[in-house]
Amino acid sequence: MLRDNQKNIIYALLLIIPFLLFVSQSRFFTAVKFGFIKVVSVPVKIISFPIREVKKILYYHRTFEAYKSLRKEVGYLKARLIGIDELTKENTRLDELLKLKRSLVYSSVAANVVGREPSYWNNSMIIDKGANEGVKVGQPVVNALGVVGKVSEVSPTTAKVILITDPQFSLAALVKRTRESGLISGTLDGNCRMSYIDQDARIRGGDQVITSKLSSSFPESLMVGIIVEVVHNPRTLTIEAIVEPAVALSQLEEVLVILKE
Repeated sequence: MLRDNQKNIIYALLLIIPFLLFVSQSRFFTAVKFGFIKVVSVPVKIISFPIREVKKILYYHRTFEAYKSLRKEVGYLKARLIGIDELTKENTRLDELLKLKRSLVYSSVAANVVGREPSYWNNSMIIDKGANEGVKVGQPVVNALGVVGKVSEVSPTTAKVILITDPQFSLAALVKRTRESGLISGTLDGNCRMSYIDQDARIRGGDQVITSKLSSSFPESLMVGIIVEVVHNPRTLTIEAIVEPAVALSQLEEVLVILKE
């Protein structure tokens, strides 16, 4: 009986002492407690390490696959947004072109810009309408913003257009504010020159230049450009104005050919 009691006491102590070690707040027991935890945790870490690494590999694989899928989806959505944006811009341009076509007294045909000659990139362009659609040499070419140029060569299905900035281009025009008349011609620097303006003309930078009814090919009151500089020549009886075209010629995509006889 005594031995049984001793065994029970020993078992109780084995349970109580570790409990007291973990519960106790004294420095000694705290050190013993954390030392015991550290020793016990080593085999646990060794056992769990490969499991952890396998989980990382599996998680990385799933994440990478999800990343690739999302990247493809983002690329697709970006392409769709670009397409929608381009379609919106095109619809806007065509709507403006249609409004201009309806406002013209003369019949006209819409055309797409399909090419430019490398040696005359800023002075000419090729459109996809030609003699089959009634396009002829000398006919004016415009868009919703204003004067673009004139038809210079024609084939059955295409035509070449010299732009307003080409030195061979000429057009009778006037300053909208003062009604001063002059002759528009192209330059080699991307602008136009308005010549034969009276030296007493009260023109200034910012004035709008429009087509004149004296023009033999263009309808009157179409926008030509904005005066950016006035050049006075004391040796002559006239002045010149440097005119920036109203149309961004490098960005042309659609134009209107006026079928004026």
